[in-house]
Amino acid sequence: MPRLFTALEIPRNAAMSLSLLRGGLPGARWIDVENYHITLRFIGDVDNRTADEVVDRLDRIDRPEFQIKLDGIGAFGSKKPHSVWAGVTQTPEMFALQAEIERICQRIGLSPDPRKFTPHVTLARLKSSRVEDVVQYLAGRGNFQTSLFTVPRFVLLSSRDSVGGGPYLTEEVFPLREALSAPSVDNSFLQPVKSLA
Repeated sequence: MPRLFTALEIPRNAAMSLSLLRGGLPGARWIDVENYHITLRFIGDVDNRTADEVVDRLDRIDRPEFQIKLDGIGAFGSKKPHSVWAGVTQTPEMFALQAEIERICQRIGLSPDPRKFTPHVTLARLKSSRVEDVVQYLAGRGNFQTSLFTVPRFVLLSSRDSVGGGPYLTEEVFPLREALSAPSVDNSFLQPVKSLA
């Protein structure tokens, strides 16, 4: 069974802006543009029965769509950096959605996620990058920001690659409730919907 996780997709314009951050950091393995996403909850390797139960419960979520933007960049691992990321504005709706998904996962018997939810888009995995190089890379790109975009749905993704970074497949799509009066924003998403379930 593939590894499963829930995520928010990144629209094309924001992904193209992120792609301009690629390069200029020795030892970085850059994530392919079509694999950019914001992980909501890592589920992991589960059996088919558990996967079906996860899908059934996620399909019952009734939450409104919301707006976010990507804002700033940083790195995880201060003494030995292991990844570079783009930040995400922290909206109550996104945190409420993530918390509901976490509750669902725990109710069906999955262990609690030990990591605090820190919304971000992973840009690169670092193997042998020096701290000085990472600091210099971040210093030159710290004012990164995209326009607001609407999040109309969340997805269940799978990965068969144990290294991380993709390729990811969209297994299921879960629409969010349409907001009554949302301004017009970019909703063109990179990944076509390919439901495999």
